[in-house]
Amino acid sequence: MPRRPALSHDRIIDAAVQVADRGGLAQVSMRNVGKELGVEAMSLYHHLAGKDALLDALANWIFTRIELPEPRQPWRQAMADRAASARATLSEHPWALGLIESRRSPGPALLRHHDTVLGCLRGNGFPMTLAAHAFSAIDAYVYGFVLTELNLPFDVDSAAEEIVGEIGEQLSPDLYPHLAELVAEQVMHRDYAYGDEFEYGLALILDSLESRLASDDPSD
Repeated sequence: MPRRPALSHDRIIDAAVQVADRGGLAQVSMRNVGKELGVEAMSLYHHLAGKDALLDALANWIFTRIELPEPRQPWRQAMADRAASARATLSEHPWALGLIESRRSPGPALLRHHDTVLGCLRGNGFPMTLAAHAFSAIDAYVYGFVLTELNLPFDVDSAAEEIVGEIGEQLSPDLYPHLAELVAEQVMHRDYAYGDEFEYGLALILDSLESRLASDDPSD
């Protein structure tokens, strides 16, 4: 019988990710993670203090999956690339949305991520106040967009015309003229996919930041 690999912190976190991916964060417990590894829950306590430590480690793990900018990389492309990476990671692991900013004991990957993003902005001439605003606005946009994508009643990677067409039948131009116009002009017969909105919306935020940075008082 093949020998089971030795238990380690990294193996425990990988198993916790598998549990969360299948059943959501509510299913993550020392018992369920132990079961995933084929060991008793008590064995995990040699590597983690308990469930809180496990959740802290999961939040930290997510930040190891998000692309970091180079400190001297031009800020606009760096922020666009990081936003796209964060969107992909959070879409793949939707349980992380409510976890990553809620932990009171941030891990080294989380701290390095935040410090590197701020460092890239600061290195490109952002005053700290504007860098903080930029970080907050971009992340709020990414998290909100992912949350919307995850809850749409259709596959975001395919055309939404069929579902939106059903809704459109209820949109009387007399009662809802602007919604009817939106469906007719922007969705129907245009291979519309909601995910295509991501880059456009992100560009609006980056345009505003670029304008603020170029102003006389970018911290305003």
